[in-house]
Amino acid sequence: MYKANIEAFGNSFGGIFIVKKLGEDHHRIAFTTEMGNKIFDFTFQGEDFKVNYILKRMDKKVLINILKNDFGVLIRQHLSTEKAFRKESNIIYKTKIGNKKYYHLLSEERLEKVIRAGRGKEKVEFTFSEIKDNIARHIQILHKNFDLKIVLKAI
Repeated sequence: MYKANIEAFGNSFGGIFIVKKLGEDHHRIAFTTEMGNKIFDFTFQGEDFKVNYILKRMDKKVLINILKNDFGVLIRQHLSTEKAFRKESNIIYKTKIGNKKYYHLLSEERLEKVIRAGRGKEKVEFTFSEIKDNIARHIQILHKNFDLKIVLKAI
């Protein structure tokens, strides 16, 4: 469970972000206000994705697809590495999720960043910090090509 802030297209949403693992590749993700009102509720099962609920003013296909991709990266457990290389003291794994390229940056065997790139440019940067028992207590997702920023802080 995380305290969350999502800034999207001039709107700011704050609340509680919950991820529940229901099976091997089955997750449910919900974002609610601190009073318990739902902002969105998604189900990921294997490659399937379902919108259980989304607040009317967030119900835009482009935003839903972006959230699907971003949260899909966070819950993904098994990645197939296309290439691995070293840069200074870091190890970088190039992977593909769907049809998008991602670079996973590990420092001292801990995941610090995931970067989605396209056409030679960074598109999205996931930053993980305050890691304890392989769980990041602070996660930031920053989109470089438009106005979307997600900050998650463990409760």
